[in-house]
Amino acid sequence: MNMNILIDTVRIAGFRGISDLEISLSRVTVLIGTNNSGKTSLLKALQLALGDYSRQLSEEDFHIGIDDKRVPEILIDVRIVPVNNDSQRVPLFHEDWRMEFGDKIQAEANGNQYVIVRTRSKKDIVKGGFDTSRKILKTWADINSWKTERIKEESLFSRFESICFMPIEAQRDIHQELKEKSSYIGKILGSIEYEDLQVNVLESLIKKVNDQAINQSQELTSLKTTLERLNQSFESSANVEITPFPKKIRDLCKYFSVHLGENTASTFPMEYHGMGTRSWASMLTATALINLKSEKYEQEEKPFFAIFAAEEPEAHLHPNAQKTLYKQLTESNGQIIVSTHSPYLAAIAQQSELRYLKRTNQGISVRFLSSDLEDKDRRRLQREVLHSRGEILFSKALVLCEGETEEQALPLLFKKYFDSEPFEMGISFVGIGGSGKKYLPFFTFGRDFDIPLFIFSDGDDAEKKTVEKLKDSYERIYGATDIYTCPKITILDCTDFEGYLISCGYESIIEFVIYQEESEEYIENWKRKNQGQRGKKDILQDYNGTDGHKQALIKILKSEKTKYAPLIAEKLCELEKENLPPKILEFFQKIENGGVI
Repeated sequence: MNMNILIDTVRIAGFRGISDLEISLSRVTVLIGTNNSGKTSLLKALQLALGDYSRQLSEEDFHIGIDDKRVPEILIDVRIVPVNNDSQRVPLFHEDWRMEFGDKIQAEANGNQYVIVRTRSKKDIVKGGFDTSRKILKTWADINSWKTERIKEESLFSRFESICFMPIEAQRDIHQELKEKSSYIGKILGSIEYEDLQVNVLESLIKKVNDQAINQSQELTSLKTTLERLNQSFESSANVEITPFPKKIRDLCKYFSVHLGENTASTFPMEYHGMGTRSWASMLTATALINLKSEKYEQEEKPFFAIFAAEEPEAHLHPNAQKTLYKQLTESNGQIIVSTHSPYLAAIAQQSELRYLKRTNQGISVRFLSSDLEDKDRRRLQREVLHSRGEILFSKALVLCEGETEEQALPLLFKKYFDSEPFEMGISFVGIGGSGKKYLPFFTFGRDFDIPLFIFSDGDDAEKKTVEKLKDSYERIYGATDIYTCPKITILDCTDFEGYLISCGYESIIEFVIYQEESEEYIENWKRKNQGQRGKKDILQDYNGTDGHKQALIKILKSEKTKYAPLIAEKLCELEKENLPPKILEFFQKIENGGVI
């Protein structure tokens, strides 16, 4: 199947939660975002424009405006453009599509061709219900005036038969679809055709199987003999026939089933398999139907273009199965639009394929990753954010910190302060494993997808220049900023997290945790063992006195961060909220004031 065309831009107004939206599409587009961000609405709007959703249209599909009233009409513009075999736009449509579109093709000033289909739905005051019309637009209007600009239109009396929109619902089950003529597998079964000679041969074979099944079964033979007593009810003799298997080829669909198993000797019908397998099989039937349609159009030497719109293809599947199914979908001929909550699918998608939908006070916005990143920055973004931290794609806000201690301790303290788990409020905590440039891919991610970032940073010391590195990275992405007064950044005073806890007077809590995990002699034994050892710059370590004791505690904490951090945080959570470390309180207040909670 040679596509040669692509839907590159869609505009939607007045549909469900979408007031006014423009989105660009690629050959494969992955829609991501939190719940109720508009992903399903976008897919349904496309189905209204290109598929059969007009028969399901209801009053609830019309957007409620700022005046708390439903808008009078739904408007959807779909732009179709010519592409090459790599799905890159080219100036002119292929000859087959020029024949298909005819005078509906328009051209920009530079000669680039396109076709625009406008769908308009509104109430039918005379007949009741809703009226949906489709027209061809002569001009692709400016985004600021596309809804109001008077553009010459030409009626489109029916959809383009060569463009097939295939919606794949989130709730899908091949076991149920086997019973529905309107399902994709039902359409395949309904299109089965045999020549007369083939029908005779097949029905002859089926008759032999039926006769053999009856003759070799005492129960079936007895049943047939008993039923033959029906002859007494007829004036002339009647013939009784029982058929364990369908007698006529036309009835095969009624008996059709799908079995699956590890080998041919142990297969089971779909009703005995889990929802993941049944959902997966359902989606594959859609691709099978498209392949059949494509072959028929090819035989007729007509162009054909399929659009798959799959809602949550990952439903009920384990991670590896999700990835496999996604690969199968994207390898299908046609345009693929997927909405997903799966970090695994988002991680294997190309960065250029991701579209992040976000609901704001102004409506629904669409964000995408910058296309002008250097290759090394793009690789880091993929490796350190999308691949390793895919779950943050669905966060309302991110909290970035430098190390393991903060990553484990801050969420516990967050729960103490807000009386809710971070994930309940859509907040994700990420330890970036360093400072400076380690922040860069997360800053890029936050900027491009408009996800607020809050930073809890170590302070400067004589060697690391931590704050200076943070400032350089932050300004590279967000522009010049005084990070000491930034409402989204909290910086510890010339120390790291462990040192800050000691400086705030939480020594007794830290000692309690160490004694509880080790022994009451552990700290003194550690100090004796390490006293006089050479440290950085060949300086002899002195753990005597108050300052030395504090340094020992810091070293012990850093030696096993993952063990001590959550335990210390749990002890801190036993304090009253106002007695938490001041910088922690300051940081959580910034999150609270940031409008994400």
